[in-house]
Amino acid sequence: MGIREKIQSNVFHLINLLTGRLAALERRVMRLQEEVDRQLAIQRSHMVRIKNREEISDDFILRGKSYNDLSPEKAWKLFQQKDFDFVFLDVSYSDFAPEGQRPSVTIHIPLEELERRWDEIPNHSTPIFIISEDGLRSVLACDYLATKGYFNCNNVSGGWKFWPGHRLVDVSKREASA
Repeated sequence: MGIREKIQSNVFHLINLLTGRLAALERRVMRLQEEVDRQLAIQRSHMVRIKNREEISDDFILRGKSYNDLSPEKAWKLFQQKDFDFVFLDVSYSDFAPEGQRPSVTIHIPLEELERRWDEIPNHSTPIFIISEDGLRSVLACDYLATKGYFNCNNVSGGWKFWPGHRLVDVSKREASA
């Protein structure tokens, strides 16, 4: 192999090497752009919540979380407001029956089915209260829905286990039977 062939093969080798590196950099830039877009959507969501005078924690904003954690009591208060529009999503197992009854406004989509049924949730801007048996599955659902552009998710901490509505229903049943 002559000098000319060695130079050409070396040049082609370098071009191939640089092409591979360039493709890797392009993929990395695309991933970074997607993450910037996601973070921007979260920040916009935070701004809308602030504009609408929603009560949100400092931690929610500072950590750039895509969902808000609500105590069961706070969620229950909001749930009872007649003029507050929201979606109530239960991601409990399909065979789970909460103490008492699910509220009639509940959309029940078990977490295992959420990936194929997420589009049943009416719109991206209405607040979504997400509840599960004990609040763990609802955290996963909040994270998943954020990837689908739902940035107004609210995890009901503690889930059905601590949902105040059941205790109130039980009290009213006892009073009615007394």
